[in-house]
Amino acid sequence: MGLNGIEVTWLGHSTFLIKTPEGETILVDPWLASNPKCPEAFHEASADAILITHGHGDHIGDVFTAHERCSGSIVGIYDLTSWLGSKGVSADKLVGMNKGGTVKVPSLEAVSVSMTDARHSSSFTEEDGTVVYLGDPAGFVVTFSSTTLYIAGDTSLFGDMALIGELYSPDAAILPIGDWFTMDPRQAAMACKMLGVKAAIPCHYGTFPILTGTPEAFKAELDKLNLEVEVLSTEPGGTIS
Repeated sequence: MGLNGIEVTWLGHSTFLIKTPEGETILVDPWLASNPKCPEAFHEASADAILITHGHGDHIGDVFTAHERCSGSIVGIYDLTSWLGSKGVSADKLVGMNKGGTVKVPSLEAVSVSMTDARHSSSFTEEDGTVVYLGDPAGFVVTFSSTTLYIAGDTSLFGDMALIGELYSPDAAILPIGDWFTMDPRQAAMACKMLGVKAAIPCHYGTFPILTGTPEAFKAELDKLNLEVEVLSTEPGGTIS
């Protein structure tokens, strides 16, 4: 099945660089230089837009340097984008939204983003140790000119994934499989069933020893459910199309 005209480069953990059919790029959850799995060649990755699912350091660790290399939009839940604004990120770049909403990404030619629920938490620890709440965690349904991609963010399995499937009919999904902080391979396989996707890209695994889920285990769980879902996995720095 593949990804119908988009290219997805995995930068390790939950960071992705997506190339649209029009040749524009989207950086998802920018954790680059301090990400132990991100290849050095991508430590200063740039993009035409940035999507942020939530505020944990392993998802926004490089946002304050990445946004300087990105002249386009930064999309996230309103609380998080407001916090970025308070830290000096230009308001012209910030697209604060909330769950249930859909926006046309201003800096991209033909991409809209719908924000969905995610079951997790979202906070950032300041340099002085203060923990700042950054709104609810979220997922995204990204609609391109050629395909629709669901980016779950960090989440457990939840029943409304079936509604996401019914509402948006995603062709493929980026799903965490590592366990401990997110879904494990079994839950991720069930998510595929609820979403009705034909392809899945696993993430949030292998970064640290406690993230024990693997693409092989994910595939085995899909087989148990008799689901014909293509598991599109690669090494960090690899591109899926």
